[in-house]
This record gives sequence, C-alpha cells and structure tokens, in this order.
Amino acid sequence: MENHSWVTNIEVAAILHEVADLLEIKGVRFKPQAYRRAALGIETLPENVADVAQRGGLDEIPGVGKAIAEKIREILETGSLEYLSALRKEVPEGVQHLVRLEGIGPKKAIALSRELGIKTVDDLEAAAKAGRIRDLPGFGEKTEANILASIRLSRAAQERRLLGEILPVARDIERRLAALPSVRKVSLAGSIRRRKETIGDVDILATSTRPAEVMEVFATLPGVERVLVRGPTKTSVVLSTGIQVDLRVVEDGHFGAALQYFTGSKEHNIAMRRLAIARNWRLNEYGLVDLATGRAVAGEDEAGIYRALGLAWIEPELREDRGELEAARAGTLPDLVGYDAIRGDLHVHTRWSEGAHSIEEMAEAARALGYAYIAICDHAQTLHVARGLSPERLADQMREIERINRETDGEFTILSGTECNIGSDGRLDLPDSLLADLDVVVASVHSGFKQSEEEMTERVLTAMQNEHVDIIGHPTGRILLSREPYRIDLGAVFEAAAALGVLMEINAFPARLDLSDVNARAAREAGVRFSIASDAHRRENLRYMEFGVATARRGWLSAGDIANTRPLPELREILRS
Repeated sequence: MENHSWVTNIEVAAILHEVADLLEIKGVRFKPQAYRRAALGIETLPENVADVAQRGGLDEIPGVGKAIAEKIREILETGSLEYLSALRKEVPEGVQHLVRLEGIGPKKAIALSRELGIKTVDDLEAAAKAGRIRDLPGFGEKTEANILASIRLSRAAQERRLLGEILPVARDIERRLAALPSVRKVSLAGSIRRRKETIGDVDILATSTRPAEVMEVFATLPGVERVLVRGPTKTSVVLSTGIQVDLRVVEDGHFGAALQYFTGSKEHNIAMRRLAIARNWRLNEYGLVDLATGRAVAGEDEAGIYRALGLAWIEPELREDRGELEAARAGTLPDLVGYDAIRGDLHVHTRWSEGAHSIEEMAEAARALGYAYIAICDHAQTLHVARGLSPERLADQMREIERINRETDGEFTILSGTECNIGSDGRLDLPDSLLADLDVVVASVHSGFKQSEEEMTERVLTAMQNEHVDIIGHPTGRILLSREPYRIDLGAVFEAAAALGVLMEINAFPARLDLSDVNARAAREAGVRFSIASDAHRRENLRYMEFGVATARRGWLSAGDIANTRPLPELREILRS
C-alpha cells in the first residue's frame, strides 16, 4: 500500500476526533465514542501508524475495527477523508468551532448559528459583548458571561499545547539530530526542558562541526510544513501540527551558557544576571565573563556557571524564580523525586468500566515498567457515562483480582480499589462496608463543578472525613486549556488532609496535571503527602506517570513526600494510617 509517511499519528487522530465531533453534533449515538477510542489508540501508538498499516496491523490498534481501519488507510493514501468532507457539508457552518468551547453543546451551537447567524468565535464574542445572546431561549445573562469566559480560555489554549502532547514530538527531533555524525551535543531547552504543563514552542540547542548540514536535515525533517527562518546558527520551522520548533547551533565553549540562557525562565535568568553584576561579571548566552579582565569565567557547561556564582546546581524544573536561588546559596534545595522513583501506580482503569484493557493486561504493562504494584480504580456506579461499577460488579472485580494475584509469582501485586464519586453533599457512591474491603479508595469530584467555594470545600472535606478514603483524586477538577479549576479553599483541604492522613493526588494525565506544581508545593508546606497516578485508561497511558513526576519536581517534592515511591509493605502502612 502506498502511504503518505508525512501524515503523522496526531494528524490521523485529529481527523478521527473531528468525525466524532460532527457525529455528536448530528445526534448520532455510539459511533462518536468508537471514533474517539480509535483516535486515542493512534495517539498513544509507540510507532508511526503508517508503518502499522504497511504491515497490515491496523486492526491490532485498540479501538480500531474494520470500518475505521479502512478510513485510516484512506487518510494515509490521500491525506484526507471523504467521509469527513461529507459530514462537514451536513453541519451548519461554524457550529463545529462553537462546540469546542466549554459549556456550548451541539443544541446551543446550532441555535446560535441559526438564530444569530454566528459562524465564528469572533462572531460569538461580538454577540455576547453586545448582549444579543441572553434573550435566546435557554441562554440568559449567566450563560452569556460563561461564553465570554470560555472564549478567553479557548484563545489562551490556541497559543499553548500540552506538555504530554509536545514532549514526544520534541524528543523524536532531538533523537534524529543526535544521530547525525556531525552533532556533538544536543538538548531540549526552554519551557519544555523545565517541564511546564503547557508549551508555546520548542527550543533545541546543538553543537556541531558542520552546522549547515544540521540545519539542512532539520529543515527537511518529516512533518515540517514550512520554514520560517533559516540561517547558519538558527532555523525555525512549523510542523504540520502547528508547533513551532527553533534550533540553534552554538560553539562548544558556549553550550552550557546557551543552554542555561535558553532554558530560562526569564525571571530566573534575571535573578542570575543580578548575581553576576554584583561581581562585576556579565552573564549571557555566550558565557560568564569578568568585565574587569575580559576573562571567561564559565560557559562550557551549566554546572560551572552556577558554581562560579556560588550556587548549587539547580534542576531545570525549579528555575522559575520561586526561591530556588536562595535555597541553592543556602544549600537547602530539595532532593527532588526521581523519574525512576515510582514503585507503582495507584489509579488506573480497566475495561470493567471505561478502560480499554483487562486487569491482566494493565498489570502486565505495569510490571514491564518495573513497578511492584498497581491499583485498579475503576469508576463507581453513579458515573454512568464511564460505565461505573455497581457494588455487586465491584465485588466480582475484587474476586477476580484475588484470583489473578493467587496465580502470579508474588513479585507483583494488583491492589483492589475504586475511584468513587463525591456527591454534591460529600457522600460517596459506594457503601462503607464495601469500601472497607478495598486496598485503595480514591474519591473524586466528577460533576457539580459550579458549586460555590464554600459548598465545594465542605463537599470535599466531608468526603475526607470518611475513614476509608485514602486519596482525593484530581483535587481541583481542571482540564488544561479547556476547563478552569472549580472554586475550592485548598488551604482548608490541605490542612484537613495533613491531619487525617489523606493523600492528595497529582494526576499525571497530560490534560489534568492536577494538583498543579504551585498547589503541590503549598500542600507539601502544609504537611500533606501525595500519590502520583497516571489515571491510565489503556496500557500506553501508564507512561503518563512521567508528567506527574515532572509536576511533583516543579512543586519541590522529594521521594519521601510521595506514598507510591515506597515498597508495598510501607505503602500499606501509609494507607492504613
């Protein structure tokens, strides 16, 4: 089969997601979920979907059946999908853009299009500001205000991408450049090296004996749509996914200074330059120079720059001017949790609820990552959209987990658990008698996000009072670039968590990263302990743990702050306490 190798996994998945969006707008049932499952399967593929198609393996991708496989082949062969083109003609112009805004479903989008002729987000904003929306049936002033807030959030999202979406792409480019014989050093820089939760563009630094050759390879990499700037030391390209990537080739002797400078943050660099100025030195991307003598003090490696300024090495994740320079000078920087420190995952889903794989498959994948344990925490009964488990089905699952554990060698343990829902009054949707028999109880808010701060705070505090609750899942409910956190007094929640021994989750799913780095640090200072969990819905998602660890590192957390860095016997003691 001839295919377009330049069609990336992300692009194929985007087409399938758009098909799902349009089918939902049309009111079609079931099919949208099938397309989304297939899109997710392709997004998490460890190899290029074109290569999978070439060997006839599309039906091996989770969620991809015969009909969708045919459509994927069409996308790979032509770069487009006729079925999508037909769907676009059936939906009023602009509706597709409107439904992507938080709080606007298909019915409201169609009403806005038909009643007010709205075709773009700009049209919608103008109508909301003019007060033309509030009088439509089913809208009102509050809806109008919420629409404006959603537009502001959407515009911010267009300028940023999720770390979990961009990092694999950036690493692939880094690997390709590192493989060139003429490249001596190469490193990611900028916000992606600091592991910020969202990324604007990608910065890469390299040293080379033949810069022109490196720039030629970079400008012609698969997925490059256009070249913005091309020169002997800097080239900027835009990928077909819209991501801008900047490559700078610097001299070997300047690499450390350039890496420090282009890693940032801006605020961290300003503080570093102040330290240099106090010594009558100059610090920039070319090095650290003594202005009195013109002598280069440091520049070849980053550590030398920090050392010369009287500082301990500062990990990139901490470089936000949040007290890290003072701690580096005083020798009080935290021993950050390592990316390899996690012993197990305490929040994963299986096909018993909305996951894609069986308990055994999830356990096997976790064991392959070197974990010693995994907690199966499928949704409980009130979350119907996720096929939540009734008490009877959960009891069946517990027996299944017991059977699997009996049949293994004992070096890996599957923990029985649940992600139960915190109701509007703080009560959980499973009986205490069943919760008492589980190894891990994660309690999360999944609905009623518009409660007042007082109501939401009391709701979560009430749930935490339940003696069986071990972990509060994704504690602020945010979805990055899509949904703001719900209003809650985190100070009160952290105080109660520390007193009760309830763990706060850092949910590593790329669209959540909840708690945030700032909130995780505040929780740590309040004496809270944590769980980092992937919230995996399929095997491949287990690797999301890295992003949760990155958030923990940005929040100044050490391994001792995190329960699932401990061996299983210690973890059980923590959960019991």
